[in-house]
Amino acid sequence: MRVGRARLWFTIAAIAGVLHGLFSLYWATGGNWLVSTLGTQLTETFDGKRWLLYPVAAAKIAGALLPLYWTLRGWPAQRFWYWLCWVGAAGLIIWGGINTVTGNLVLSGLVKPAGGYDRDGMIGHAWLWDPLFLVWGITLAVGLYLGRRTAGRAGRPAR
Repeated sequence: MRVGRARLWFTIAAIAGVLHGLFSLYWATGGNWLVSTLGTQLTETFDGKRWLLYPVAAAKIAGALLPLYWTLRGWPAQRFWYWLCWVGAAGLIIWGGINTVTGNLVLSGLVKPAGGYDRDGMIGHAWLWDPLFLVWGITLAVGLYLGRRTAGRAGRPAR
């Protein structure tokens, strides 16, 4: 039963990561919906360089789908990839957690940035993009924890 539960958590993680990746892909193709939620600084950084979002989107989507796929089909080079996924989960949790908390502290007025802040961007990071990173990281970590016994069975599908 543990493998079935791991599969569920990997599926939720995959949905969160693919959603993140699809928005990056959408913006790479020139889409503008929700781009203001990224913040002025980030959008100015990528102005005229949106093509850089293609590899970002590919990395997010691959990083979201591969753990689920490997849980179903067996982990290649199991120790390396399994622990790399743990590092990724930790990074997503730390990044998403810190930025979600910080963004909400700024929006609540408890933290006041010296130079002010971009409200739309802060809302996007506090309520959408960084919580989505956090959900992705937590669900990936839970899936990795629950699936730890099957990760050592390279080449064997999890049942």
